[in-house]
Order: sequence, then structure tokens, then C-alpha cells
Amino acid sequence: MIDLFYWTTPNGHKITMCLEEMNLSYDLHPVQIGKGEQFKDEFLAISPNNKIPAIIDRSPAHGGAPIALFESGAILIYLAEKTGTLLPTDVRKRFDVIQWLMWQMGGLGPMAGQNHHFAGYTGERIQYAIDRYVNETNRLYGVLNHRLADREYVAGEYSIADMAIYPWIVPYQRQSQKLEDFPHLKRWFETVAARPATIRAYEVAKTVNPTNAPTVNEESKKILFGQIARK
Repeated sequence: MIDLFYWTTPNGHKITMCLEEMNLSYDLHPVQIGKGEQFKDEFLAISPNNKIPAIIDRSPAHGGAPIALFESGAILIYLAEKTGTLLPTDVRKRFDVIQWLMWQMGGLGPMAGQNHHFAGYTGERIQYAIDRYVNETNRLYGVLNHRLADREYVAGEYSIADMAIYPWIVPYQRQSQKLEDFPHLKRWFETVAARPATIRAYEVAKTVNPTNAPTVNEESKKILFGQIARK
């Protein structure tokens, strides 16, 4: 059994998509990040960076004590290795998946996240910041569109790279993007959206956060965006 510490963010959706695709049993533990639950000591013991998602695998593949992990990319690799699925063993194919997973972790996720922040969460409208991150999101959509021009999925076969990327494309309208501008990406997006495991994962999200929308008010902004180093 896997304990999943989760909220309905793109990084959270990655892991429910993965667990559903792998048919792994898991217990869901909602962490209401807008209320500061990610700063509780019991959560910090699992995820010292106070971010979701995190997991505890109470039945590791090779036995022994439970394994706790944070960082969505690390969790995806761990689950793929645990099950022997969605991450090829051939070195070329394997690192093709891993490089696109890292592309999402280091590029699409952070840039789209800043896009969301400056376009939707700041009290003052900083046009330079909005333009900067909307344009960079657009550039990254273009990279993905070109990649998908001659293959069904990002690394050929469906993999953890697709699961990492898809939830960051779901809010494309909030990111001021049009899927019609990226026909190969749009085809891929619709294909992933139609997978039964993807549908189940987003149904799980509705049980936790029925609107599946961020709840950001002045108090939650202080919690989410006002933190400094913990002493």
C-alpha cells in the first residue's frame, strides 16, 4: 500500500495519473496547501521542502522498511522502477524518457507556474512579468509541439514523461495559450486525456476539491507565497 500526500495541483495530478495507470493501491491524504497543512511537522518529516506530492511506500519491491519520497519526478521514477512499467530498461529509450521528464521539471513546470502566479495571483499587474512567462510558456509549447510531430507520445511509447507534462498543459487557458496553435500537442493532449487512468485520476481530484480550482485569497497568499527560511 502507498500513502499519497496530495493536493489538486499539476504536480499532484502526475502521481494519481501514475498510480491509476499502474493499478497500484493507495491511500489518499489530502494536504490543504492553502491552509498551511504542508508546514505541519508530520508532513515535513516526509517532505522537508513543504511541497506536495509525497509518498510513503509501505511495501517496497525488495522488502524492508517503508520508503518515503518527495519531489514528483523522483516519485514517478521510483514507481516506474517498482512496477517495471512506463520507463524502458533500454538505455537509449530510458534516457529519452528521463530527459523529457527533466524538461518538464526544470522548464515547463516552473515557467508555467510563474505564468499562473503573475497573471492570476499578484495584487498588482506587472506586465513585464506576465509577458515574460506567457511568452516562455508559448515557446515551451512549441518545443513540445515539434517533438510530437512524428510520434504518438513524447518518448514514442506512453511513459512517465507524458504523465509529468500533461497536467501542466491542462490549464492552458490560464496560461494564455491556444491548443489550436499547436496541432501535434493538441492531438497528444486529447489522446492522454482520453486514457481511462487519466479520467480516473481527475475524478479522484473532484472528491478532494470538487471545483478542481485553486482557492487563493489574501490569507492563503501569505501562506503560499510569503514564506522565508524556517529557523
